[in-house]
Amino acid sequence: MKIAISATGPGLDAEVDPRFGRCQYFIIANPATMEFEAMDNSSAMAAGGAGISAAQTIADKGVQAVLTGNCGPNAYQVLSSAGIQILTGISGKIKDVIEGYQSGKFQASAQANVPDHFGMGGGAGMGGGSGMGRGRGMGRGMGMGRGMGMGRGMGRGMGMGGGMSPPTGPAPQPQSPEQELDALKAQSQAMAQQLSEIQRRIDELEKKKK
Repeated sequence: MKIAISATGPGLDAEVDPRFGRCQYFIIANPATMEFEAMDNSSAMAAGGAGISAAQTIADKGVQAVLTGNCGPNAYQVLSSAGIQILTGISGKIKDVIEGYQSGKFQASAQANVPDHFGMGGGAGMGGGSGMGRGRGMGRGMGMGRGMGMGRGMGRGMGMGGGMSPPTGPAPQPQSPEQELDALKAQSQAMAQQLSEIQRRIDELEKKKK
């Protein structure tokens, strides 16, 4: 049996990436033997359809289950149509997650737990106009989804746009307190990772100025 886990790195000590379609890596593992394969997610920087593309790639690997922090409706449909079990709200180290799955710790999710385009940063941010350095920011995938991103990346909408525009698109399905807590933890983890990446880039640019 093989399972796929969205991961921030290529090893078992990496953390679960809360984003499915735009995660950095997928760990394909056999829970019984702990043998695994690390695979770059080629869909991570796609302009659109990352969830669908990633789901098709995972389905082609012949896995029986996917474990991730959050999964949108499009990816969920592709995976479930392929007979793949989806488990959301997962966090922690990859090794611990594999062991938890093997021991029956997790339960399958009955539906997607985030709206479409979660994690793209193109939803309702802090200004949707042309900001400071249009198109030269940190890219389109640095936001935290609807209402939590910073416009369209770090370059588009740094306070020069139209303010707090309301979220668009389908609203997420009602969640239990436990599911909401897991989702918030996953979002907090992703934000911390993004802040770390931003700070690293700032340090690189400051070194180039010297």
